Amino acid sequence: MLMTGFCLGQWALYWGNVTGTNAIPFYYLHVKERHIMLQALKLIVNLRRGFVSTFSCMTAVIALMSGASLMAAELTTADEVRARLKQANAAIPINDVSRSQLKGFWEAELPGGQILYVTEDGENFIVGDLFQITDTRFVNLAEEGRNVKRKALMSSIDESEMVVYAPTENEIKSTITVFTDIDCGFCRKLHQEIPELNRMGIAVRYLAYPRAGIPSDSYDKIVSAWCADDPRKALTEAKSGISIEKRTCVNSVARQFRLGGVMGVTGTPAVVYESGELQAGYMPAAQVAIALGLNPG
Repeated sequence: MLMTGFCLGQWALYWGNVTGTNAIPFYYLHVKERHIMLQALKLIVNLRRGFVSTFSCMTAVIALMSGASLMAAELTTADEVRARLKQANAAIPINDVSRSQLKGFWEAELPGGQILYVTEDGENFIVGDLFQITDTRFVNLAEEGRNVKRKALMSSIDESEMVVYAPTENEIKSTITVFTDIDCGFCRKLHQEIPELNRMGIAVRYLAYPRAGIPSDSYDKIVSAWCADDPRKALTEAKSGISIEKRTCVNSVARQFRLGGVMGVTGTPAVVYESGELQAGYMPAAQVAIALGLNPG
């Protein structure tokens, strides 16, 4: 019993050195700490009945050091962060993992651009946007990151897959890309303002986003417009409430719909500026021009 008590004392000294704490009641310990402490006691008691040497005692302590170190270890790679989250929820869809600008945190990006800020010990995470405080304003660093990624995604789509309404090439001052739906009321309102947008030098590029999903009547309608002999004419007619010929062909409507989800689109119209900034919902043509730094007059 004397040697067992000595051995426990050795473990307590080691534990205090690892955690930087003094002796505390067992029930105050974290569940992992309790587990390691109980394992230490079990090893010590069972090392040798009736006699426990100092050497054997220290062997038990050292054998458990790896467990305590693992508990306190920080996540040092993106793969470790991903594995830690997947361990808790195998179904969580993680697009990307990177170091956060917030010291002591990792960023795990989910579809749609939502960010989980994961502590380096892998014990907690916070959901939301990270803001920087400057002398004059708050800067949404998370949204800036999403803008960069949206801009890259936009550049990966060939304009030939879009339905484009634009002024002559030498008159184009700026371009907006709009995720649209046939039956959406505000999409139709925006479409009626295309002549005014073109007059101000703004090209409008449409990507398909059937709000009802795939398959659906909305999907069939927008596919028919994309597959028409004259997609621009067909889309204008469909948005005016005119029934267009049902068509099907090899098209990128489904891919564009999925792309919208990745970029954080949840409704229509959704306007993506050349900077990658996402504007949710309708805005009058004059306000769009001002947002682009153009004179609406």
